[in-house]
Formats: sequence, structure tokens, C-alpha cells
Amino acid sequence: MILYLNRLKIILQSKLFLVIFLIFTCLYVFVAVKVIKYESKFNFNETKFIGQVVRIKITDYGYSITVRSKEDLVVYTEEFPYQLGDTLLIEGELNPPSNNTVFNNFNYKEYLYQNKIFYTVSANNIKLLEENQNIFFALKNKLIKYMNTFKSHEYLKSFILGDTSYLDNDLYESYQINGICHLLAIGSSHITFLSLFLLFIFKKLKCNESFSKIILFLIIFLFLLLTDYPISIVRVYLYMILSFLNKKLNLNLSSIKLFIFVLLITLFINPFYIYHKGFLYSYSISFILILNKDKLTGNYLMKLLKISFISFLYSIPFNIYFNFSINLFSIIYNLFYVPIFNIVVFPISLLTLIFPFLDNIFYQIMNGLNYLSYFLNDFTLGIIILKKISLLILIIYLVIITYVIKDWFSKKKKSFLLLLLILIFHFYINDLVPNDYFVIIDVKQGDSSLFYSNNKTVLVDTGGIFNQQVSKKTILMLKSFGIKKIDYLFLTHGDYDHMGDSIYFLNNFHVSNVIFNSNEMNDLEQELLGELKLKKIKYSIGYQGMTYTVNNLKIKLLNTAYQDENDSSLVLYMLFNDKKILLMGDASKTVEQDLIDKYDLPNIDYLKVGHHGSKTSTSSNFVDVVNPKYSIISVGKNNLYNHPNAEVLANLSNTKIYRTDDNGSILFKFKKNKVIIKTSPS
Repeated sequence: MILYLNRLKIILQSKLFLVIFLIFTCLYVFVAVKVIKYESKFNFNETKFIGQVVRIKITDYGYSITVRSKEDLVVYTEEFPYQLGDTLLIEGELNPPSNNTVFNNFNYKEYLYQNKIFYTVSANNIKLLEENQNIFFALKNKLIKYMNTFKSHEYLKSFILGDTSYLDNDLYESYQINGICHLLAIGSSHITFLSLFLLFIFKKLKCNESFSKIILFLIIFLFLLLTDYPISIVRVYLYMILSFLNKKLNLNLSSIKLFIFVLLITLFINPFYIYHKGFLYSYSISFILILNKDKLTGNYLMKLLKISFISFLYSIPFNIYFNFSINLFSIIYNLFYVPIFNIVVFPISLLTLIFPFLDNIFYQIMNGLNYLSYFLNDFTLGIIILKKISLLILIIYLVIITYVIKDWFSKKKKSFLLLLLILIFHFYINDLVPNDYFVIIDVKQGDSSLFYSNNKTVLVDTGGIFNQQVSKKTILMLKSFGIKKIDYLFLTHGDYDHMGDSIYFLNNFHVSNVIFNSNEMNDLEQELLGELKLKKIKYSIGYQGMTYTVNNLKIKLLNTAYQDENDSSLVLYMLFNDKKILLMGDASKTVEQDLIDKYDLPNIDYLKVGHHGSKTSTSSNFVDVVNPKYSIISVGKNNLYNHPNAEVLANLSNTKIYRTDDNGSILFKFKKNKVIIKTSPS
């Protein structure tokens, strides 16, 4: 036995073994992720599915249920009176999940594919076949039912079960803006607290160390099952087990080598973790902290400051890569929030389950912390928007920051100054590299168009759907392009699908000028007007013949006011790098005829088709006169109005048609004498 242990020790300590293991893991991940093409076991025509409920999430529109059948399915339903572990008969059509249709946004289809899920189902009917018989699910169901009796149930589910779907979306976004949303999910600090607490109990019971650790591992494994295996807990759990074996078997492996083994084992468990945001954040920051653990000295506050600073620096490239921004104040916020969550929030969440009288106290503590988070959101000066980077640039950032941290402890400044110069260059890259492009943005059944010319931005309409804030995707896209301000916001008219999300843009960007149409303002426009006055943003009424010049973009307003709000839409004629662009808003055939009579509009390069392709617009006569090369229709998929109309499509048949319901967002980039066209999805 001793001989085998010595051989194992030699092998594990060998650099050659580590290199071979690393190469083998890389090949395994590459083959699993890139080479193998996974396919569904379902026939697309199937409409009935039997499966066991393994996950229940709250959404804005009801429930998202993961059902284990021949393969996992995501089922959407408005009501769900069943529990985890129940076996159900579900009737509905299989739907391929959609790609992201706005550039640089979360791709739901890829996310599901990485979890070996190929279809979603909108349930028409759900029938219970068998109630849960699984002990584990029974335990979790009872725990959820018990938590539902508490006022603070959404926080208990977040901190104990790792389910943040019950939290308010605006609250989660608030924490995310402040760089502290990691505190709302289960993390290593939760396991640290739980481990220390349990080991303290075992010590008082005079259990030996090995027995205590084994029981601890079993309890944490149960915790893993209850929380659906959050990646940060998987990392901590594997590291704890390897550390225990390392000490017990006297293997003498360094902390960094143990961490590398944990990393490789994790990728063997699921190679698709390489795409997982939580995996990249958790493992990279843990790596740099372990690498510098000898330097994390001092009292609690000093250690926390060092950890916060290192974590902030190492998270910079990931925040740029995923969120396209960094919050400089997040170091300070973490110094305040981390100890409160570690010392107060998580312990009291556990105690609340045991002593229900603490419920209201816990609820009020969270309300206070949430209020503070919303308050801190107003300090937008600390939020720096940085253009999306490639994976290669992310790696270069990480290498430089690794040296920055090393030099920081050695009190050297050269690498820090280099990082600062790179970040400054990154921040001003749009000023340094000229760019001209425009995007017709997919805002579902609505309108929004972005025009960008050499660091000047024009947005025409914002879109807006009742009960659905589509602007979040648009705002993220603008940030990914490195856009920090909107110089002109043209609102063609007062319909919700054109300007319903305007206020969200005012809260996320510096807006210099807002232009309304010349018709009488409705309630929605009056509400926005109040916000403009409050924020002291310039606004004006756009009248026929008014012109605007924004670098290489020249804009002229063509139409006047009509009694009908749609006909009063601002019609924008643009010259952009000598290309003619005509945006019709929701103007009807009546307006089209008036435009033909008043203006010379032949050979339009890009026609933004009026009223989402409705039969009320885009007459054959108008199309013949303007003779567009490209016709773009902003329209929602499977919309209630059956837009675009077949007659309109026939009228446009001699043009190249792009539709947001088919093509997603469409980008036209002017580069020298060429026009590069991209769609999302491509």
C-alpha cells in the first residue's frame, strides 16, 4: 500500500504528468465541444412528452420547467401546480430555441445546446401521471413549501437553494450594475461559513477529524444536489476533497497544483463549462487569489481590501467581454457588502429557517441593502463603457493583469501604468478609429434604428412592448459597440411600439437632444417630456424641412403634421456616405403620395418600410418612384397583425428585402467603397 502511495505521489508531483493531463483535457474538451455534433432524440412532429420535473423557475410570463424525458426539455406554462419529481404528460409543439437577434446579446439557443437541450415546449395541456417518489425531491419540495411561508422567501431561495429566479429583475440588475450581484448567488463564502459551523459542532461533539470531514463532504454534497450544482460550489467542493486527500495521503501537492487538478476534473465533468460565465469568473479569480495567497496578509479589513482589489482587476476583462462595462466603485461596494453578506445575511438566512421569528428582521435587512444598491446606481460616473473584445484580447488582458498584481505586491508601477494606458486607449478607441454604420434593431413588433458616424450617435425610435422591456437588449448592444452617449434621439411619433422604452435610454446613456413630431403630444409623450425637463435634456419639435448634420450623416425631415398620429410620423431622409436612406415611420399611402408630389426621391438605397409592412403603407406607385435597392421591414415574429402584408412584399419583390423577424437585427457598415451587411443571427 505504501509503495502504491509513493508511486502515486511521484506521478502527481510530476510536471510531465500535469502537462499530459492538461493536453489530454484540452483535446477532450475540443472534441466534445467542437467536433461532436449533438442531435435531439425527439422527432420534430412529436406533440406528447412524458418526463419528470427536475427544475422549476419563475419567469415574467409564468414558469420555465425543465423536464427529464428522452432528453431534457424546457417547458413554458402560465400556471404550474405540480412539484419537483412529478412525472407529467405534456402536450404541445416542439420549438427550436431562438438565437439572439440583437448583436452581442445572450444566445439562448447556444446556452440550451451546451446543456444538451434542443427544444422548448409551450404547453397546451399538462397532466399528472405520477407524484414524486424520489426522497431527494421530496426533501426539496418540503423545503420550498416551508420557505414559501416566509415573508423573505425569495431571499431564502436565493441564498439557500441558489434560485435567483424569484428575485425582482430590477433588483438583480441593480446589484449587477454595482458589481456585487455575485453576493445574490451561492458562492464559496457560503460553503466556508457552513463548513466552519459544522466543524465547530463536530469538534464540540468530540468527533475525530477524518470522520468530521467525511460527514461534512456528505452534507455539502447534499447541498450541491439541493442547489443544482452551482459552478462555484462545485469548485470549492472538489478543492476541499482534494485538499483532504492531499493531507491524508501526504501527497505534498501545492495549492496551485490542486487547483489545476480541480479545473481539469471540472472540465471532464462538463466540457461545455468553458462557455459558462460563472465558470470563467469563479475559476480565474480563484486562480489568481491562490497564486497570491502568501501575500494576502494583515487584519480582516486589509485582507478584504487586497482580495477585493485583486478580484476587481482580474474581473475587468470578463466584465468587458460579457457586460461591456466596468464599475470603478465596485471595489468600495464590495468592501462594504461582502462582510455584511458573509457575517450577517447568509448566517441569518439559515437561522431564519430554524427560528421563524427572525423572518421580518431578515426581510428588513435585505430591504435596507436593496435600497442602498438602488441609491448607489445613481453614481454613474464610476461606470465605464468599453467596447466588446475578442477572446484573444481577453487573454492578453489577463496576462497583463497577472503581472500588474505581481508588481503591485512588489511596489512596482510599470505594468500598472501599461494597463492604465491600454484601458484609456480602449475607452477612446471609437474616437481614434473612424466608423460609419447603421443598424435596424430587432425590437419585435416595433421600430428602432441606430446610426453611428465617427463617435456620433443617432437613434430613431426605441421600440417598446407592453410588459416586456426590449430596450435592455438594445442598450447592451450599444454598449458592446462602445457607444456612451446618444447625440440625437428622434421619436417618429407617440405610439408605444416606437417610443415606449425611451425613458430607459435616458437612464442608461447621456442623451443630448430629443426630437418629437409636430403633432399634438399624447400621454406617453407628455410623460417623457416630464423626464426630459427633470434631467434637463434638450428637446424640440421636428418640422418639415428641418436639417441636421452629424459627421458624415445628413438628415432632413420631410413630412408635416396630419390629424392621424401614424401619418404624422417623422419621415427622415438621410444621406450617409453618399447612400440615400428613407425612414417612413408608420406613415400611410396618403403621406407617400404627398412625398412623391413634394420631393424628388428616386433610387433610394435603403428604404425602412412604413408601418411594419402593413397594407396601409408601401404602395406599388411609391415603390416604383423611390426604387429602393434594399427594403428593411421591422416586424415581430408571428405577430397578431400578420405583418408584413403579402401585397407589400409583392410590391417590394424587385428589391433585396431584409426582415427583423427572419434576419434579426441588420447592420450596414460603410467601409471605404464597400457596404458590409451583417445580420443577427448571421
